[in-house]
Amino acid sequence: MISLRFYRIYDIGREIDLDWLEKALAQNYFTARTSFVRVKPKSIMLEDPPLMIQMNPIRVERDGRQFEFSVQARVFDIGAISFCFVYENRNADLPELEEIAFLFAGQEGLSDFYVQYLKTLAEIVRPHIKNFAINPDFYEDYSIYVADRRNDDVDPVPLLIGEKVNISPQMREEIIKNSLSYTTDDLTILSWDSALICNPESPTDLIDLIEFANVQVLELRNYDEELTREMEKMYDEIERADRLSSFSRGRQYHAIMARLMETSAGISETIEKVDNLIKVTEDIYYARVYATALIVLRSRQWSESVSRKIEVIQGNYSMLSDEVRIQHSNFLEWIIIVLIAMEFIFAIWGAFGGY
Repeated sequence: MISLRFYRIYDIGREIDLDWLEKALAQNYFTARTSFVRVKPKSIMLEDPPLMIQMNPIRVERDGRQFEFSVQARVFDIGAISFCFVYENRNADLPELEEIAFLFAGQEGLSDFYVQYLKTLAEIVRPHIKNFAINPDFYEDYSIYVADRRNDDVDPVPLLIGEKVNISPQMREEIIKNSLSYTTDDLTILSWDSALICNPESPTDLIDLIEFANVQVLELRNYDEELTREMEKMYDEIERADRLSSFSRGRQYHAIMARLMETSAGISETIEKVDNLIKVTEDIYYARVYATALIVLRSRQWSESVSRKIEVIQGNYSMLSDEVRIQHSNFLEWIIIVLIAMEFIFAIWGAFGGY
């Protein structure tokens, strides 16, 4: 048995109440909540399991052959939607999986279908989600190849990179270094845009963990871009404020500070939810697979980039706060000077008036 699973994950820019959405869609669509089936209930913790929506299958022609994919969409409460196109063949083995994978290398021939399903899903959920919006050009894609038995005679590297080339020993080592096994009969290899899972038992939980890792990385990328835009806007606003009069500049600084505080607090809260999207606790093997997936997908780099930008925004907030405080102190000093001057004037006036 073989299976090819092609993922494309999008951000919708806002958090979603999945319980409410599930009730709204239940009458017209088959929906379900994600659950892990092969581990103890407390081994993997999900605060709010994503909502799965079963969609109509598609037929795709490649190299004169017809392939039918089942299609699932999963909606995550942090504001992500994942599409998965699944092709299964119970009578095929790993060499045929490799052959089919080359036909769809880089998800070739599937982009138009993703856009089509994205529009369809948007029509389904838009009435139930306020200010619903998706950028179809911003996404995370990933491919997972599954076989029910391990075959060490098949080289996994061409499958994972999507082409047959004489790859260097250094690159080969880089690709296969993230290989994990629980028994001698199974194998999981994770690369930056694809994974190979050979397992005689259904590896549904492993597949879901890899999908969750991709969702987290997409959200980190999204907030990294949002922070970049906020920083550019912040610098432009500060530059414009610096050209204003002292009084107007202070008011503009206050407005900038209020927006920076709101942005920083909102994104920090959301990032915390992204980081805690899923927790793998008691199962050591699943924890290793999940942690390795995050490493391979460069989650740490994106997280550090987001943290640095939040620090820059908070640093500018402190700078503006100091500037406002200085302006306020200067203003009070001038008031005191004016009051002292007026006191002298009234004293002198009184002295001359006495004559």
